[in-house]
Amino acid sequence: MIALPAVIFMAFTVPYFISCNEAPSAVQSDHAADSLQEVVDRGKYLALHVAACIHCHSMRDFGKYSGPVIPGTEGGGGNKFSHAEVDDIPGTFYSRNITPDTETGIGTWTDEEVIRAMTQGISKNGDTLFPIMPYPNYNRMAKDDLLSIVAYIRTLKPIKNKVPDRELMIPMSMVYPGPVLQKDVNGNMRPSESDQVKYGEYLVTMGDCSGCHTPFVKGEPDFNRAFAGSIVFRMDGFTVTSANLTPDSTTGIGAWNEEVFIKKFSACREEKGYNYDPDKMNTVMPVVDYSGMTDGDLKAIYAYLRTAKPVKNLVTKYPK
Repeated sequence: MIALPAVIFMAFTVPYFISCNEAPSAVQSDHAADSLQEVVDRGKYLALHVAACIHCHSMRDFGKYSGPVIPGTEGGGGNKFSHAEVDDIPGTFYSRNITPDTETGIGTWTDEEVIRAMTQGISKNGDTLFPIMPYPNYNRMAKDDLLSIVAYIRTLKPIKNKVPDRELMIPMSMVYPGPVLQKDVNGNMRPSESDQVKYGEYLVTMGDCSGCHTPFVKGEPDFNRAFAGSIVFRMDGFTVTSANLTPDSTTGIGAWNEEVFIKKFSACREEKGYNYDPDKMNTVMPVVDYSGMTDGDLKAIYAYLRTAKPVKNLVTKYPK
């Protein structure tokens, strides 16, 4: 396989060789470098603020509002998810080390192996991943966005951190593969931003909003009540319930206008919005990460959520 930087470089240099049979100019080299930087920048934006790969694969400081990522742990894994915290998690799982460390991370993985893990839930050694890693969602991502994320995580500082093995309470065969997965993601396309609802659906799928905001019944998400909230997270020092994101006017966000929705996130764009100890009034939702989304992307998400079926479901955010 040709690595991503090489693909981009060839895309710009091969036509030059064909037409001139001379060495590529400095301008063309700069063009290739700029194009690669654009890919990495897109991947960084998605990994930090939309798909939020970094908040799951790093350690978080819940002494601050929304548990921002602890500097220096980016991508090193070890974030714990367990049945003790959420009833519907059947065991204990740890996010994997996705830094380029060659011993404990993904430094020896090819781009294709990383994308297979992201979209098929199959690791380099053939193990299946538990779908707390939302590979069914990433299975719907545009191939260029997947490659952008891979390009970005290649730039992370290598962290030597051997993550503990998972401890399953059920056979893995009960949850894998789960939803029908496309075997080939090459045909996936990112919707036009001009179609605000479709583009918003794309972002919501990438962000796996449904995973935390759709109630579970007997271990399965109840999609008849999609986005209705009610998942309880029992964390050290606080307990919080996911919100009802449906457009129900009394128990959901039906009474919110676009400006109110955006302010829910933009308040954390400045350090003063999260750099304090909220005590028992904290949240597991990575608002700090999502606050980095553009207003345009937040507007698209709002537009899509307005199309969801209204579900009357009163949520007690901080149950005793």
